[in-house]
Formats: sequence, C-alpha cells, structure tokens
Amino acid sequence: MRAARRSGSANTKTKAEVNLSGAKPWRQKGTGRARAGYKSSPIWRGGGVVFGPKPRDYTKKVSKTTRRLAFQKALSERINAGDVMTVDSFSVKEAKTKSFLSLVKGHTDAKKVLLISDSFDENFYRSARNVRPILLATATDVNTEQLLAFDKIIVTDAALAQLAQRTTAPAKAAAQS
Repeated sequence: MRAARRSGSANTKTKAEVNLSGAKPWRQKGTGRARAGYKSSPIWRGGGVVFGPKPRDYTKKVSKTTRRLAFQKALSERINAGDVMTVDSFSVKEAKTKSFLSLVKGHTDAKKVLLISDSFDENFYRSARNVRPILLATATDVNTEQLLAFDKIIVTDAALAQLAQRTTAPAKAAAQS
C-alpha cells in the first residue's frame, strides 16, 4: 500500500533529451584533443545522465486472498494484544471537539486512536475532524495499514460484525461436484 502511494516522478534527461547542439564541438583529427562527437555526452558538464531515474509505477500486485489474509491476521493480532475495545455506539450531544475528546479519553489514554463504526452521524464527524492523531473509519473502508498504524482501536458492535464478515472468505458461487 505504501509502495502504491509513491509518486515515482523522479526524472532525468538522457543525452538524447538534453537541449544542446548536435554539432561536433571540434574536428576529429589534428587538434591533439580526444575525439568528441556531441556536447550532450554524459561525460561532459551539462550532458545527459546515463542510467538516471525515469517516471515509473511502484505498485505491486497482491492477490485478494493475500490481502484478506493480511487483514485477518492484523485484526486478530490486535485483538489478542488487547488493543481493540468495543462500544455500543459513538455519539456526542453537540458538534464540539471538546465533547469528542472527552468521549475518547473516557475509553483510552492512547494518543493515536482509530475509531471504527458502521456509520458516523454528522455531529460526531464534525466534532472529530479537527483532531489529527484520531481517525474515523467505517468498517467497510478500514484497511490493514490503518489497523497496524494506530495504538488503540475502538470499534462499535455493529462494525465488529462487519469486520468479522470481511475476514471470512466469500462463499463459492457454484458447488463442486
């Protein structure tokens, strides 16, 4: 996932792409200097780069089963480590960051907290959007990297059921005979 986020925009010019004259700098023989064909040669100052970086894509192909297994392992390890807490639901009376922080502090003292729910209401989202080390994620959108990046994870009961459903393999469409 981190490799896919890399921009891959590093770029250098080769001797063909450098904007220099194609004229021969000096004649081939008789000057006492070495032969030179063009000023864009890589051994010259201002010349092209030989094997420099070019724009490329860093994404890696990972199969669905491997991604599902990684998600399942990450979630189960976090549960076994005691980093996952469950609550009935998330709600604040008014869209205030202070009330949101008091709600989170009531559950954990960790700095980086991941809150997972099946859905968030508008007041809760507004009260949480200004707090950087805390992330709101729905059970359908949370990924393996997020499960591993945060110190504590607080999950609603409905979201935990959805996460459990995501970790099981999908049923085969056709029965084998």
